[in-house]
Amino acid sequence: MAKPSKMPGRKVRCSGGYWAFVPNPLPPKLEWTPGLVHALSEADRLIGRLAGEGGRLPNPHLLMRPFVRREAVLSSRIEGAQATLGELLAAEAGAAVERSPQELREVGNYVVALEYGIQRLKSLPLSLRLVRELHEKLMRGVQGNHATPGEFRRFQNWIGLPGSTFANATYVPPPPAEMMTCLGKWEKFLHESTLPPLAQAALIHYQFEAIHPFLDGNGRVGRLVIMLFLAERSILPTPLLYLSAFFEATRRNYYERLLGVSERGEWREWIQYFLNGVARQSEDALSRAERINMLLSDWRAEVAGVSSRVPVLLVEMLASNPFLTVKRAAQNLNVAFTTVQRAVEKLEKLSIVTEVSKAKRDRVYCAKAILDILEEPAKISPSEKK
Repeated sequence: MAKPSKMPGRKVRCSGGYWAFVPNPLPPKLEWTPGLVHALSEADRLIGRLAGEGGRLPNPHLLMRPFVRREAVLSSRIEGAQATLGELLAAEAGAAVERSPQELREVGNYVVALEYGIQRLKSLPLSLRLVRELHEKLMRGVQGNHATPGEFRRFQNWIGLPGSTFANATYVPPPPAEMMTCLGKWEKFLHESTLPPLAQAALIHYQFEAIHPFLDGNGRVGRLVIMLFLAERSILPTPLLYLSAFFEATRRNYYERLLGVSERGEWREWIQYFLNGVARQSEDALSRAERINMLLSDWRAEVAGVSSRVPVLLVEMLASNPFLTVKRAAQNLNVAFTTVQRAVEKLEKLSIVTEVSKAKRDRVYCAKAILDILEEPAKISPSEKK
């Protein structure tokens, strides 16, 4: 077995005259500086706190649903999608939104892929097979299926500004002839346990993006893999940590750190950036979850004395989606439309929900206090945005 090297990989000249990058197998030789050790310690401490507190939340699985959708919106936004969390949640509740079905499908596919991956881990380990299945879910029905859903690329791709070519691309990943070898070694590294899991997750994500095995969707699949790796290693009891908020808020830094590894072997800088993201998003997720649970607890107390149980059930529904329509709620609860309408009017009088659509039929209501918490931008220091 070859000794780890700090060099990230090698350049190969391709038949078209351009150069492509072939990453070396993981792990690299790492220098555990005091700063890197501190970043790992802080990330471990905070994600451990999130795991502990998250396991004690009264409804972590309900809360996971809007968090998954927030991750989907932000991960897709990094790739240029414009759909908002409010639009996605409103559409799922049965409301009409102005965003095109195509744009909502792109974000919705991310939700489907992540929820599918979490369930699939019960019968299949994180692997190339699962990665292909995730890609198929992610790209199904998107952009005319030109990205060959579920299939690794058989042609050269590249990363660059619109109109760029192989010659002036920002980055050219390994050619197809070398790609499968790189993927096989990447898959092997998924199952190693010689490094701290969070540092391993950072390396796994970098390497996947460096290999860029699909014609499209590599960034989103790579971020899905982070979540599934943490779930498979039981780092969190339920997936409440989503790093896309950090990557999106520091997008320039994100791409520069990835490229810094490929071009200059800046492993320490990338891992430290990644660990800082884990620490900040652990704090962020815990804060949001706790505040949402506090709201739900207060609302349960306010409707506890109502003779009908439907208002209580509606409050529980708001935990997974702050939007609701009477028609969809009646279907989900298997309760008469008029019964649900009266319950919603009760929630409206208590200022728990507000009508946000004046449509004569199937009006849309929203628990804006929950939506505001979910839509808060990630708190990022100025130094992290550089």
